[in-house]
Amino acid sequence: MTDTPEYTPPKVWTWDAESGGRFANINRPIAGPTHDKELPVGKHPFQLYSLATPNGVKVTVLFEELLAAGHKGAEYDAWIINIMEGDQFSSGFVAANPNSKIPAMMDHSGEKPQRVFESASIMLHLAEKFDAFIPKDPSQRTEALSWLFWQMGSAPYLGGGFGHFYAYAPHKDEYAINRFTMEAKRQLDVLDRHLAENDWMAGEYSIADMAIWAWYGQLVLGRLYSAAEFLDVTSYKNVLAWAEKIDARPAVTRGRMVNRAFGDDLSMQLHERHDASDFETKTQDKLQAEEESAE
Repeated sequence: MTDTPEYTPPKVWTWDAESGGRFANINRPIAGPTHDKELPVGKHPFQLYSLATPNGVKVTVLFEELLAAGHKGAEYDAWIINIMEGDQFSSGFVAANPNSKIPAMMDHSGEKPQRVFESASIMLHLAEKFDAFIPKDPSQRTEALSWLFWQMGSAPYLGGGFGHFYAYAPHKDEYAINRFTMEAKRQLDVLDRHLAENDWMAGEYSIADMAIWAWYGQLVLGRLYSAAEFLDVTSYKNVLAWAEKIDARPAVTRGRMVNRAFGDDLSMQLHERHDASDFETKTQDKLQAEEESAE
């Protein structure tokens, strides 16, 4: 069942920082900062500290959708947090999110700054503040929140479970891959059955759709873990149609670009976002061209 030796857990576990594979340095068994560094603060009411992982994309998509819908008060600065270099363990970031995970946000629109952490909490905070992308009908609102929190509870099995063991673990473990593949496919089937009878997750396009799309939509579109063929994603036709519909939205394209520092397409990388014009002038392909022309 496995190509690795049988493992016998010790009586008391101790941390081996070298045993975690490719992403070993982004996790540790204790909380708190490792170094002192304040977070930068820009000119807008909302200061986002993030990276374009699915959890980060959820929030930047919502920001861009709010701005596209005419909510000018939703202007934001987005600062990149390089988790591979330990930015999430700075004293400033830990003050914004004691859990040291992206995204984290500071809301300066009130009488005093308010920290908001956990992606669903940030999304709900913004949706309620602007009374947008959350259904007004009480039944649909409850449905939207149920699906939003379904995503929060389910995605760790997709990312930390399936994605980790299929794509990132230092050894391929058949049992672990089978266990989490089964769960990932079960979750896709949950969505496919729901979307067979519904255009959106909760009656109208909402934060539930954005949050779920960032994980499962991008998965069936072939953007996560190079696992689309392995998971036979084309068999989930309703999920795929829903994902393509959301992917075609201009605000979603912009949201995917923000705080993105990976991938071959430099035109899709906007490391920091401080103004709407940055999408036209400060993507990595344009900045690189400017550097080359100045040499």
